[in-house]
Order: sequence, then C-alpha cells, then structure tokens
Amino acid sequence: MARAAVLGRVTWRIGRVTEVRDETPTARTLAMDVPDWPGHLAGQHVDIRLTAPDGYSATRSYSIASAADSTQVEVTVDRLGAGEVSPYLTEVVTVGDQLELRGPVGGWFVWQPSQIEPVNLIAGGSGVVPLMAMVRTHATSGSSAPSRLLYSVREPGAVFYRDELHDRARAGLDVTFAYTRSAPEGSTRATGRVDERLLGEATWGSQVAPTSYVCGPTGFVETVADLLVEAGHEPDRIRTERFGPSGGNR
Repeated sequence: MARAAVLGRVTWRIGRVTEVRDETPTARTLAMDVPDWPGHLAGQHVDIRLTAPDGYSATRSYSIASAADSTQVEVTVDRLGAGEVSPYLTEVVTVGDQLELRGPVGGWFVWQPSQIEPVNLIAGGSGVVPLMAMVRTHATSGSSAPSRLLYSVREPGAVFYRDELHDRARAGLDVTFAYTRSAPEGSTRATGRVDERLLGEATWGSQVAPTSYVCGPTGFVETVADLLVEAGHEPDRIRTERFGPSGGNR
C-alpha cells in the first residue's frame, strides 16, 4: 500500500483545463479535471510540466487552492516577468487545454478536518493560495475549529480571491487584511508590515495553543515565525511554507 501511494504521487497525469479565472492583473486560477486524481490534503502542491516541441521541458511547483474534497484541482499562478512557466499559464492557457501535473506533494504543511484546535492562517502575497485550500476545506467539512486569516498584501488590487474572502468574512470567517503600500478608501488600519501588535490583534494567542500556518516570501515567513515564537507559541505548532529565491515557486 505504501509503495502504491508513493508511485501515485510521482506519476505524471493529464489535467484538462475546465475554467480560467483572473484573480488580479497578474494572477490567474486554473481549474482542471484530472480523471485519475488520487485526492489531496489542504496545503499540498503539485508539479506542472511544460514541454516544448523540441523536447525542452520546465517544471514548477504550485500550491493547490481547491478544497480537499473537490472533484477538481485548482492552482492559482502569479505571473513572473522572467518566468519560463508562469507567463504561459497566466496568458496562454485556455479552457480545453491539457497540462501535465504530478502530485499531490507535501505532508507537513497541511490542515485536516480532524484537527480541532484553533487555527491561525497567515499569508503574505500569493502565499494565501494553500491557505485558501484550508479555508475552503474548513467550510466544506463543517469543521468547528476556530480559524482566523491574516492576509498581508501590497494593495487592494493585489488581493487573491477578493470576492470570495469578503463573502466568507460576512459568513463568519475572521479575516484581517494588512496592506503594506496602499489601503482601500475608508480603511481604518494604517498601512504597514505585519508586526507584533497586529499579530496580537488578528490571530489566536499562544494561551489557546493554536496551530499556525504561515506562507509567503521567505523574509515574511521568517519574520512572522519569529514573532510567533516571541509571543509564546510553541515552535512545533508553527508550520511554514516559503517561496522566493530560497524556496519553491508557488
């Protein structure tokens, strides 16, 4: 059984694109139907491979945005100016196209409905993608685990899943947006990076022993993880996922 599971994860599959949604001017969500998909956990990612006619191929990893019980696999890709893969996925791919993918991958940075402790979800920029899978899985599973989302982003126009997050906030999800460059009109919170005070206001404190999931650029993740430890959170209850120069391309 274990060997079969490993083989399932390393097998390349074909996903047919069934929907394309623009999240921001540079980010796009691709929904894919993968007939033999083995299922995934919220927080895992997939590898996507593009192969040119001359045989050259490039592979990148992207976090899964869809809920764990979804019949489709969704990824949200932020376009990188010098990227080999992201420009194609965000500008060229359309409904009906087929993509090679491998996964799901990852077992540490995951949230499962069986977890009953409070949950802190802390995202920087496109790091919100795997956390969105957790938000969606939390909702579809009917979990009663208290959860809070703190989302740090440059400006309102850079927010992923904007309408859905506002809808979920109205439905009861505790969502805090932290804008680092410009805030929406009428905002009562000053722009700035996530700091000790904001973490204290927008996340569950160490006294309730939450599990914290932190995802974003390497510098953001390291800063937030250090602040959580300084606030009394147990290091083994802080799960991190980094991207950027020293991390994967999510």
